[in-house]
Amino acid sequence: MPRFLLSLCLILSLAPALHAQTREDALSQAEIEKLRDTNRLPDERVLAFVKFLDERTDTIRTLVSKPRRPGREQDIHDALEQFISIADSLEDNLNEYETRHRDVRKSLPKLLRAIDRWTSTIKSPADDEAYNVSRKLALESIRDLREDTEHLIEDQKTWFAAHPPQKDAEGNVIEQ
Repeated sequence: MPRFLLSLCLILSLAPALHAQTREDALSQAEIEKLRDTNRLPDERVLAFVKFLDERTDTIRTLVSKPRRPGREQDIHDALEQFISIADSLEDNLNEYETRHRDVRKSLPKLLRAIDRWTSTIKSPADDEAYNVSRKLALESIRDLREDTEHLIEDQKTWFAAHPPQKDAEGNVIEQ
């Protein structure tokens, strides 16, 4: 096999691992643990993602509100990149919940309200070449999240109207 093709195969085989590593880098070890703890609790997992994204937008808001300092634009860029990565992970989770008909009806309205907060914060920094592309990608991620969330709200209303969750004698939903 020619050396070029061998190199290309190696790069392509590492691409998923590199992408996953980027997502992992966006989260702290404590945040990763929180996601592991909420793996079987979809509403709590969605709210954990909301909290992580709130923290990234708080970082951006703080950076913008303080006096300019060297490296500030790069810090905004890095926070935006983390935001994008976490938002993409949340979107993946929402898609999975939709496919498996996992009940996330309680967390979706909170997610929609958070999306409005994130949009205004992401738009707030002045234009700068250091982060304009990242800001555009973050706003696209937010737009995709909004569309997915609105669609999921309607899908969940329809699904759970036709398939009400089973409850035990005490009225608690039985996990399926």
